[in-house]
Amino acid sequence: MKMNGGGFIVKKRFAVRIIAQMAAAIVLCGFVPAMTAGAAVQPMVRVKDLATVEGVRENQLIGMGLVVGLQGTGDKGPMAMQMMSNMTQQFGVMMDPKQIKSKNAAVVTVTCQLSPFLSPGQNTDVLVSAMGDAKSLEGGVLLQTPLKAANGMVYAVAQGPLTIGGWSQGGAAASTKKNVVTVGRIPSGAIVEQGVEMNYAGNGYVNLLLRNSDFTTAQRVAAAINQKFGAIAHAPDAGRISIKLPPNYTGSPASFVASIENMTVRPDAVAKVVVNERTGTVVMGGSVRIGNVSVAHGSLTVKVSENAQVSQPNSFSGGKTTTTPRTDVSANEEQGPQLVELPSTSTVEDLTNAMNAVGASPRDLIAVLQAMDEAGALHGTLVIQ
Repeated sequence: MKMNGGGFIVKKRFAVRIIAQMAAAIVLCGFVPAMTAGAAVQPMVRVKDLATVEGVRENQLIGMGLVVGLQGTGDKGPMAMQMMSNMTQQFGVMMDPKQIKSKNAAVVTVTCQLSPFLSPGQNTDVLVSAMGDAKSLEGGVLLQTPLKAANGMVYAVAQGPLTIGGWSQGGAAASTKKNVVTVGRIPSGAIVEQGVEMNYAGNGYVNLLLRNSDFTTAQRVAAAINQKFGAIAHAPDAGRISIKLPPNYTGSPASFVASIENMTVRPDAVAKVVVNERTGTVVMGGSVRIGNVSVAHGSLTVKVSENAQVSQPNSFSGGKTTTTPRTDVSANEEQGPQLVELPSTSTVEDLTNAMNAVGASPRDLIAVLQAMDEAGALHGTLVIQ
């Protein structure tokens, strides 16, 4: 058995020694040089990409249907037989579910996102997923399936042949497949029966909802709108901008929203370092700053090996053969100067350069960041997922 460990020393004013266990990590964006200190961290972004209009939203629809036309890869359970029996009864054919012996049908769930402003007669895509023990939906056709919302009302009806992004072939002793064959899509497979009213300009106001709540960003969006249209916008909180419709846009709120969406604003965000210890991913924003700190890195390798030795007695001695364990332990620690100091104006680029200078690999970065955060030298929020 081989165990790897490391030690880090983080010092702020006074020396603080922190021993951190090495975490296996693959670092994404951790070793990419950051922007210079004088450059703007965030680019100019359209309001359309920063916020959504309150009242304009998608709605989830779901239904349960039957896929037929499968080549012996359908369900074997009683649920599919019962659904086929129910369907035959609708056409005047009475059939006992126990008498139905078919593997060419499968019970599926049908889901879709009803986009805003869709009108009756328009089409939308649907996703079809097997519910039972069907092996494949390849070549299947979905029969007419009503799609309901959370209020129990039917808003669309789906039907049509499935498109599967894979295939499955097999014989008596072996089989092979590519991608998932129990999930398929029907492009434009659902017809909208009734739309959902989107009241986004009620009482003469339009509200924008920021995707990432931030007081500074909300204030900048409101200021940009006021600069163009006058004092009509304000930010009541970090996630909402309330805008009063100008008199000349009262009859066409859509034109007013379109003019706002194309405006550009420089957003702001909290300095964060996101660490996912399960996947070993580290993402650091360019606005993260590091205080006056010194980083030392050391590597310690401990090797423990177990060998079993057999003790064999002499012939006719009456003894028994026994096994005795033997343990060999060896340790090796890297030597050499590995201390690098960072000034109080350090950025992410300085940190990555320092990590390379002390000979640390990307797998060590998670432990270094945790140690810096404990020492108070990391000026940003450390998020561990």
